[in-house]
Amino acid sequence: MHHFDIDSAAPKVALYREIAGALDALTADEPDPVANMANAAALIWEYLPGINWAGFYRLIGDALVLGPFQGKVACIRIPMGQGVCGTAAAARATQLVADVNAFPGHIACDSASASELVVPIVHAGRLIGVLDIDAPTPGRFDAEDAAGCEALVALLAPRLARNGTA
Repeated sequence: MHHFDIDSAAPKVALYREIAGALDALTADEPDPVANMANAAALIWEYLPGINWAGFYRLIGDALVLGPFQGKVACIRIPMGQGVCGTAAAARATQLVADVNAFPGHIACDSASASELVVPIVHAGRLIGVLDIDAPTPGRFDAEDAAGCEALVALLAPRLARNGTA
């Protein structure tokens, strides 16, 4: 595996297709959700250029609790509805934030993060958690990134719900 240049000739659609293929192969036969989240975080970290954090928060009770990730140490618990992650979880809608400092109630786990993409993970009507990706540059993520990550989450969601827990 290798990092791609942001200015690479390969379009993002192809990049996300490649990530999805690798994620499918890694998680197809593994029932453990933590193992699958760990490999997904590592894969995203390896493939996506220009990011400084990639990982998961799992819904436990009424809070999002830190799961497997790549990057600096992070906030451990995020209340539903708070920050970008809590907003994505409560709304069950992807949050694409070009400037986290302009986001109401942003929780700064890493002051180096400037933009963020958070995709809720929902399976059979149940919120499992969120995929959270941060970048040190404003405006790092666009609609293609959102669609690509939503496709990754769609692939992953049933594999995180297999044994009924995340």
